[in-house]
Amino acid sequence: MTERVLRPVLDEAAEDGAEHRSGGFPIGFSLPGGAPRPAPPAEGQDDEPLMREAVGALLRRVRLEQGRTLREVADDAQVSLPYLSEVERGRKEPSSEVLAAIRRALGLRLIDLIGGLHFDLASAEAMPARRPVGGPAFGGPRALLLAA
Repeated sequence: MTERVLRPVLDEAAEDGAEHRSGGFPIGFSLPGGAPRPAPPAEGQDDEPLMREAVGALLRRVRLEQGRTLREVADDAQVSLPYLSEVERGRKEPSSEVLAAIRRALGLRLIDLIGGLHFDLASAEAMPARRPVGGPAFGGPRALLLAA
C-alpha cells in the first residue's frame, strides 16, 4: 500500500530532477496529507528510544504499579520469566503475539498500550532526556485525562 501512495510522488520528483537523499526520498519530500518528512538526525543525535525500549519500560511500569512480580505476569502470559525480563529491559523485541499475551496478562487493551506509549513519549519531550543520578526511577509529573 505504501508503494501505491508514495510511488506517484517519487515519480513526479524524479521527473522534476529533484535531488535525492541516500534513502531514495527526494529532498523536501512530503508524506501524503502534506506533512513534511523530517530530516534524519545527525549520527549520534537521536534522543528517542527504540520502540522495544519504550514498550518494555511501559510494561514494567504497569506491572510494578499493579504490584505484580515478573513470575506472576510471565506465568499469566505463558512466556518465560527471563524472556519477559529481557522485554521489559528493552533488550528483546517481542512478536505481536507475545506482546498481546503480555498486555492481556497485565489487563491492558491495545489502545491502553498505544496510548501509554504516546503519553510516555510526549512527556519525555517535555522533560530532560536523562534523570539525575539517584533520582526516582518512576513517578514524576502525570496527567489524568477525563472524557466528558
